Parts: sequence; C-alpha cells; structure tokens
Amino acid sequence: MWEFLTLIILAVAGIAGLHFWWQRRFLRLQGQLQQTPGDLAAAQEERRRREARQQAGTLTLFDHMVEGVLWLDAAGRIRLVNPSLGRMLAASGDVCGRTLLEAFRLPELTVLVERLAGEKTILGHEFTLPGPEARILQVNAVALLDDQNQSDGAILVFHDLTRVKQLEGARQEFVANVSHELRTPLTLIKGCVETLLDGAKDDPAVRDRFLQTIEKHADRLTYLIEDLLTLSQLESGRLALNLRATQLREVGLRVIDSLEARARLKEVTLENRIPTDLFAQADGERLEQVLFNLVDNAIKYGRTGGRVMVQGERLADDRTRVSVQDDGPGIPPEARERVFERFYRVDKARSREQGGTGLGLAIVKHIIQRHGGEVGLESEVGKGSTFFFTLPAHDT
Repeated sequence: MWEFLTLIILAVAGIAGLHFWWQRRFLRLQGQLQQTPGDLAAAQEERRRREARQQAGTLTLFDHMVEGVLWLDAAGRIRLVNPSLGRMLAASGDVCGRTLLEAFRLPELTVLVERLAGEKTILGHEFTLPGPEARILQVNAVALLDDQNQSDGAILVFHDLTRVKQLEGARQEFVANVSHELRTPLTLIKGCVETLLDGAKDDPAVRDRFLQTIEKHADRLTYLIEDLLTLSQLESGRLALNLRATQLREVGLRVIDSLEARARLKEVTLENRIPTDLFAQADGERLEQVLFNLVDNAIKYGRTGGRVMVQGERLADDRTRVSVQDDGPGIPPEARERVFERFYRVDKARSREQGGTGLGLAIVKHIIQRHGGEVGLESEVGKGSTFFFTLPAHDT
C-alpha cells in the first residue's frame, strides 16, 4: 500500500515536469486556430491562472505530507524539499539550489540518485540515518524525463520506518519470550507424563511426586495465559474500568488477607498502614490486582523473616500515593528502569523458581496508567525496595 501510494505521489509530482511540453503544444494549437491577439492574451492569462492554481495545489500537497519529498533538477540540484523531509534530515536553512551532498552530507543519497540513470525507478531502498538516535528511512525514487526522453531530474519520497522497526523488534522479542515461558512448563509436564507412562505410575511415591509437578506447571501455564490476556486487554484499551470512590485501606486489607498464608511460610510480617480516610477514584477490583501483585512480589523476593508495609497518603496536588515497602535485598540501579517491562527479571533463576510469569509489574503499570496515574520504584541495594503508584484522589 505504501509503495502504491508513493507511485501516485510521484506521478502527481511528475506532472510539474511536463509543464513546458504542454505549454509549447498549447501555443502551437493557438497558432493553428488563428486566434486574435485579444483572444490569445485572454487564453494566456487563463492558462497562467490555471498553472498557478495547479502549482499551489501541488505545493500544498507536499507541505502537508507526512512523507518527505525531495525534487531534484536535471543537474542534480535541489528544486524542492517539503517540511517533513526537512525535519527528517535536519536540514539547515534553505537548501534549494544545493547538491544533495552539500545539503545533507549523506553520500548514500547521491549514489541512489546516480542509480536512477539506469534503473529509472527504485522502490523500498532503506538506509540508516546516523545520529545520537539512529533512524531508519525508506526511499522510493523515480527519474523524471522531458518530452525528448532526456533526464529532467528526479523525485524521491522518504518514509520514516524507525517506529515500525522498533515495534517489529518488540514483537519478535515478545514472541520469543512467550515461547520460552510456555516451552519450559510444557517440557516438564511432557517429561513427567512420559516417565509415568514408562512405569513410574506403579510406584505410589514417585507417581504422586510427578503428578504434583504436573499440577504445579499446569497452574503456571494457566497464570501465564491469564496474565497475557489481561495485558492484551489493557494495552488495546478493551478493558473497561468501573471508576468509583474506593477506600484504599479496605483494598489493602483484602490483599493482606489473601496473602497471609503465603507470608507465614516465609515468616514475613504484613502491615497495612493506609489511613481509613484515604480514598481514590479507582476500579476497586483492578486496584486489588495491583496491590496483590506488589505485595506478592515483596513476599517472594524479600528476605525470610522480613516485613512488608502497605502505606498511603494524600499528596498536595490532589492525588493519592500508595506504596509497598519491603526490607529485602533491593534492586540494582541498572535494573530499576526495566522492572516494569514484560518478562524482565532481575534474577531470572530465582524468579522462575518462585513461579512468577514475569508479567505482574507490567500489568501493574498498565492498570495504573489506565487510571491516569503513575508507577515508580525507590530502592537501595541491601536495604529494600519501595514500589509506589499514584491515583486521582476522591474527597468523601
């Protein structure tokens, strides 16, 4: 579709290159019709206005295009650069009349135009634009010919593919991560089943142990699929929120009750320090999911015999802030900006041992962002971590 659109744009632009040919033909026709001087002057004026309207329309089209457009004359000098291309290539000042190398310092573009002498049309050429943040551009180019079939310049249309390539890279990474996360429990389940079928089922102790392993990893698959579906709904905006005045302390109590048994296994003390009068405009069920993920992580990765505190406060800018603090090993600085990414783990071996899906914090981030809030992390290695989020406050 992009290349088809480019060809249409190039065709429209090429009309301007035929201007002189049509002008000469029109004059010949006028002579044949033996027009009077007055008729000729009127016809010329009408033609001038028509050409001015056509040129203005073409320039308006170029100026408002998202794609970058570059028009070169027969000598290889710049005749027109639209604003989009000026921004893409960081053009400095008026570049009309300059060569490509003088204007943009990009030898690859000069080589591309030289290829047009033989190929006439080049589609889908990609090159990387150097700079602090490298960008990938795609160029479609066509040679312009006059009525004698001689070169009359070229039109180049540029499309910025940087975002597309980034999204494609993220998609490939996501598919690879999902495949890995699915493959691990499936491999273990398949191994256990094969062992049982080979005769281990006849030993009650071995059979029970293998069945427990199958159940554990089947649960892991279930959690992973549920988290993937939740994340997909959040990212696509399909997950509707039931916003209402929500007492945050009540949400904290429900989460602590749900995780009390798990905390006891690690001798972790859970404390709810959210004030009773603290309310937020939020979806209570989704907010409970957020706190559950944060407290669950604090129990999993905190120290045995430690303490996890859920706290809340009203901020001066009419927001509420809720935090979950642990006294565990903390998170190193290089990992703090990535912990909310999908499947990112600070300690991969320990995370898989704990049975996490690697999506919990990504879900937290998206739920809070859907509420119009923000998430964050404060941590010091050896002294613990504090995960926090903000929400719009609600006055009771």
